[in-house]
Amino acid sequence: MRADIFCRVVDNFGDAGLCWRLARQLSAEAGWSVRLLIDEPAVLAALEPRYRPGGEPVEGIRIGSWAHATDNPDPAPVVIEAFGCGLPAAYIQAMAAAAHAPVWIVLEYLSAEPWVGAFHGRASPHPQLGLKRHFVFPGFDADTGGLLRERGLLARRDAFGAAQAALFWRELGFAPPADAARVICVFAYPGAPLPELVDALAGDGQPSVIVLPEGPLAAGLFASEGTTRTRLRREGERILRGAALEVRRIPFVPQTRFDELLWSCSLNCVRGEDSFVRAQWAGRPFLWHIYPQEDGAHWAKLDAFLARYCAGLEEAPATAVRDLWHAWNRAPAAPALCEAWRAFTCWKARLERHAGQWAQDLGRQPELGAYLVRLCADQVK
Repeated sequence: MRADIFCRVVDNFGDAGLCWRLARQLSAEAGWSVRLLIDEPAVLAALEPRYRPGGEPVEGIRIGSWAHATDNPDPAPVVIEAFGCGLPAAYIQAMAAAAHAPVWIVLEYLSAEPWVGAFHGRASPHPQLGLKRHFVFPGFDADTGGLLRERGLLARRDAFGAAQAALFWRELGFAPPADAARVICVFAYPGAPLPELVDALAGDGQPSVIVLPEGPLAAGLFASEGTTRTRLRREGERILRGAALEVRRIPFVPQTRFDELLWSCSLNCVRGEDSFVRAQWAGRPFLWHIYPQEDGAHWAKLDAFLARYCAGLEEAPATAVRDLWHAWNRAPAAPALCEAWRAFTCWKARLERHAGQWAQDLGRQPELGAYLVRLCADQVK
């Protein structure tokens, strides 16, 4: 099977990250010939260091800009329009003129909202050309397309132990954190209340390590003005507050190693969609910094997921999760982050068990890559 995946970068690395992960999975596991067409190819450089503009395919996947599909349209038998990004007009016209109409898939954003299942899998014709479009919704139930999960992921996670984590830290230029330290990865948008989290961690006295991938959030905290305001002492790529709190600025890890970062931490603060899903597969407690939307639509998405995620929890730990997520996202009427953090840490053991069970339950749901392969196979018969 030959497929073109179209991606428009909206959410920083999230859109590109998910499309690149999908391309890799379809190529490696289904044997498809995949071309990724992305409007900002340079974004892939952070996720995939092997990528060079105009260079050779990476893992057999050809990567190009939208101009390739506009100047010389040659539609693949399968066309995946990621997140309703639209397709170049010339490419759509070429699809309509093809002897066999391509399988056109509109891959929607992930949502836990209850209406998703009713719309997943529906087909709708293009209003002018009549080409059939199949709308696929990722999700958390059997009536959705599921979540991307490559073969062997959970087995690799379970085999990743203390020795592998120690090697991971050393390869990043740091000593492994002390066994008693809680290690918190913070991969969030610039508006995240990171100084408040620093205050909360410093205030409870437990040894803590915050891990910040390179980016605006890390740059702001490591700036001299920021370190003065938060009473931090800088030592190269580390900043310290008292004897118990350390912040590490690490290089932006490629996608192929991002899971190792999540597995090396006890709490993961993630953002967007791709890292949000990978944090769930990590089986550890996590915080989601949702992409903010001007009309406030993100609050419904956040609360829809919280309702689903907390359904298996008792009321007190469920409230602690909701309060901390709301504080981290600066929701209206949310409690102060320090207050929410104290309540959250009271339920550490319970929330660790819950995160592991959540990942195990998700593993029984449909897998998105396999769903797409079956859908396309049915359509081209």
